[in-house]
Amino acid sequence: MAIQEDIAFFESSLAELIVKYEQYFLGIEKREPLKLCENIELFIRRYNTASIVNTMMKFRFNTLVGKFNSYKQYWTRINRLIEDGKYSRERFKMARHLADGTLRPPVDLHERPQENNLEIVFQHYLDARKKCNLPTDNISRETLFSVIETQRESLRSKHNCAEVEFRVVIENGAPKLKARPAKIAVKR
Repeated sequence: MAIQEDIAFFESSLAELIVKYEQYFLGIEKREPLKLCENIELFIRRYNTASIVNTMMKFRFNTLVGKFNSYKQYWTRINRLIEDGKYSRERFKMARHLADGTLRPPVDLHERPQENNLEIVFQHYLDARKKCNLPTDNISRETLFSVIETQRESLRSKHNCAEVEFRVVIENGAPKLKARPAKIAVKR
């Protein structure tokens, strides 16, 4: 094969490898496409030692090698995140399994309460304030409940929804209540 066809083949193989890795990360492919990755690495090693006279082909080859190397670093980082359980698409798959009832939920109730119960939200708010080393003695249950109810009614009318979810998040070192319309039923 001529160098032009080899580089075109390299480009199409790289595009296929990128798609295969995305499918692997989404869970469509069950195995990481290591064989295709090894074939591309062998191709790169073979042409790294060969001298490419045509500057356009040399530039195209070096560009594709750079693209491959940056994607390889990205794939390594994503694989590390998956192994640590911090990859967001893995969390999406876990939520999907939770909806099916095949897995048990993780025991982390500070990020998003399972029920929209005012008492749970209040406890999470106090815990978040303690995490941020903020005083908790000036926070009363009734004050927080009245703030939540006021927000709930305004959001119900604004978004035309039946229910509003509240959760506690920590932003810029301070706990905040985040509200959003619940995806239960729509008022008509």
